[in-house]
Amino acid sequence: MKRRSQKILERPEWAMNRSLYKSMGYSDYDLERPMIGVANSWNRVVPGHYNLRQVSDYVQQGIRQAGGTPVEFGVIAACDGIANGNEGMHFILPSRDLIANDVEVMVQAHRLDAVVLLCSCDKIVPGMLMAAARLDLPAIMVVGGPMAGGCSFDGRPSDITSLTEGLAMLSDGKITEEDYRRLEDCAGPTCGSCSFLGTANTMCCLAEALGMSLPGTATIPAFFADRLRAAQESGWRIVQMVEENLTARKIITPASLANAVRVNNAIGGSTNAVLHLPAVAYEAGCELGMDQIEQLSKETPHVAKMNPAAPDNVPDFHQAGGVPAVMKTILPLLDGAALTVSGKSVAENVAPAEVKNSEMIRPLEDPWGVGGGLAVLRGNLAPNTGITKPAAIKPEMRVFQGKAHCFNSEEAANQAILNNEVKPGEVVVIRYEGPKGGPGMREMYKAMKLLYGKGLALSTAVVTDGRFSGTNNGCFVGHVSPEAAEGGPLALVADGDEILIDIPAGKLHLEVSDEELAQRKAAWKAPAPKFTSGYLTLYARLAESADKGAIIRHRSE
Repeated sequence: MKRRSQKILERPEWAMNRSLYKSMGYSDYDLERPMIGVANSWNRVVPGHYNLRQVSDYVQQGIRQAGGTPVEFGVIAACDGIANGNEGMHFILPSRDLIANDVEVMVQAHRLDAVVLLCSCDKIVPGMLMAAARLDLPAIMVVGGPMAGGCSFDGRPSDITSLTEGLAMLSDGKITEEDYRRLEDCAGPTCGSCSFLGTANTMCCLAEALGMSLPGTATIPAFFADRLRAAQESGWRIVQMVEENLTARKIITPASLANAVRVNNAIGGSTNAVLHLPAVAYEAGCELGMDQIEQLSKETPHVAKMNPAAPDNVPDFHQAGGVPAVMKTILPLLDGAALTVSGKSVAENVAPAEVKNSEMIRPLEDPWGVGGGLAVLRGNLAPNTGITKPAAIKPEMRVFQGKAHCFNSEEAANQAILNNEVKPGEVVVIRYEGPKGGPGMREMYKAMKLLYGKGLALSTAVVTDGRFSGTNNGCFVGHVSPEAAEGGPLALVADGDEILIDIPAGKLHLEVSDEELAQRKAAWKAPAPKFTSGYLTLYARLAESADKGAIIRHRSE
């Protein structure tokens, strides 16, 4: 069967297309080989993408060595860190769909035979996985790798988010301006995705768990030579995948998605995975709902602990055995027959893996915790679900009851925390930050970090229809659905209302009668939209709720 690219490069009909390629230096020899897209999200804004230009060089070497022709193109990538705590964060989650569309358009418009997905970080990895599932062509993901941990701060290795914790400490006089500036210089010592297990490194790990990256490659540090060798091997492998017709939907299946959910729980990964995996499932034509995620989470123990749940960072996790060691540890719970981009099954891939640090990766029979890293909560405050991360919450904080202190935006909450207006025993309610109301479902990362810096992490909680960074700890519940902008119960909470968070019981309850809530609902009015032009107005109209992965539906159902 003719390859896609051959159909638009045959002489004499398609000589113009050949001439267009030749104008850039491609030869007849190049145009006879499989045309492999290299979707490169390199830029000089995002630290996790800064090394992807060099990584791309090695991918392209591998493609050529294996008999293919690399065709590189650029893809947008935005930095959560730089966008966090300001208006830029409105655009971060919506960028996921733009990335998926971008890759789809480039691959389809130019009839490429396959694609290598070069990325790192929070929305870029899932956006590219969504594109791969949508295209259903041979595809392989190559990530940039984590950065090194930073200098010591507050009794542990620092990371980029330590600056936000330090800001609150600085405002309270706990550290000096000189200490704070020194931290600024040493918290991010190398390029790479942030060193902790935030959404960036979580999604890189889950790409490998899905089978879309070569085994052992998700956590190779950005500054290791192994990162380049893995890139070259991936380029070589994608040409083989074209020959084997090994396409994305043969890898992204209900079985592999369930494996990814289990791995996320086993490593204590980010709550954002609960947005991204259903979105990937949707593009692959699969179902992955909250009920299934809840069940898989309850069944999967937390076996690997790292920052923010422990001092060790992701490069340390790599040295301990990384994703293959965790998958081998929990293999009895996984579908070991699931196919991967290596051409082998999960069980075959992880057979040689070993745990090199049992203090970080515990055995299945002696885990860090039972019930997984994530928890799905329900109750009259979250009828459709809320999401939390017990793996990052101290056991004594997993049941919390306090009085609501309500804010209608992230900025208002952050300012109140800095002004010492939030007191011990309060539940900070941050609303109108969901997919539609935000719009864009901003991260409430900064509020949590400021509470930590103020010494309130163990005496307050945060409940929001926004989301959280994978680095957050303390007591928090996000993704509350339905969101406040749609008239969900979160919009009806008043200052002083009692809220109960009971993670072991899976409960998020507002201690207000149904009759009182009905009266408040009758008096409630939807707020005016925050944006009245541009992409965010479109996103706000089209995005589904958080419990549906904040997807934009595009199939005829």
